[in-house]
Amino acid sequence: MDGILDEWEFQQPLVACTLVGLMMGDLTAGIVFGGSLQMITIGWMNIGASVAPDTALASVVAAIWVCGPVQLSVPEGLAIAVPLALLGQGFTMVLRRVVTRLVKVAENGVENGHLSRVTQMHLASLLLQGLRVMIPTGLFLLIPAAWVTSAFNALPVVLTMGLAIAGGFIAVVGYAIVINMMATKQLWPFFALGVALAAVKALNMVALGIIGLALAIIYVQLSNRQQPPSAGGDDDLDDLDRELEDL
Repeated sequence: MDGILDEWEFQQPLVACTLVGLMMGDLTAGIVFGGSLQMITIGWMNIGASVAPDTALASVVAAIWVCGPVQLSVPEGLAIAVPLALLGQGFTMVLRRVVTRLVKVAENGVENGHLSRVTQMHLASLLLQGLRVMIPTGLFLLIPAAWVTSAFNALPVVLTMGLAIAGGFIAVVGYAIVINMMATKQLWPFFALGVALAAVKALNMVALGIIGLALAIIYVQLSNRQQPPSAGGDDDLDDLDRELEDL
């Protein structure tokens, strides 16, 4: 449901795949696969009526096949996650046409003075979005692991390698978005430092995470010390706030 609600971000691969890995008894594979898939989907977002490829269905089903009895490798899971995301997007488009009928029910409720009908239809449409992921996932779970493995091995190498390469290209968009967000003179030193530390093979991901957290805390503390107390006004607004104020 959160794939449409976009409030708690449980549908993000890093969260969803980690939870699936925890439930399937292979937490490490869930985290590794979720982090890899996250870099592919980081540029996917719902904007207005435009719906991005479905990260929820792709994360849950692919993570089950990676962390569960099928035991797909991470590259194989990424290759199958992209088609699943497009399949989920198609389900969403069909379901949104169905939800428009619920809008009419809500409007009739308002006309008759039943304002609670609006909340009921909102919750009903959100529940349908959850079923859109849950039902296909349940159907995929009914497929024996041996069948999935045989079917995947039967795919031509050209197809599987093509899907893997396409997933790698999509990940470039995610890296570009991250770099674009931190392309400021204040954050470039941290980016360079991270690249240098990543080359130190003696440091694992936990150590790099601790170093990153420590640098972030130091940066915030130094920034708070250097900023003089402001009396209010436009100095407290960033560029986006100023544009909104002008509008």
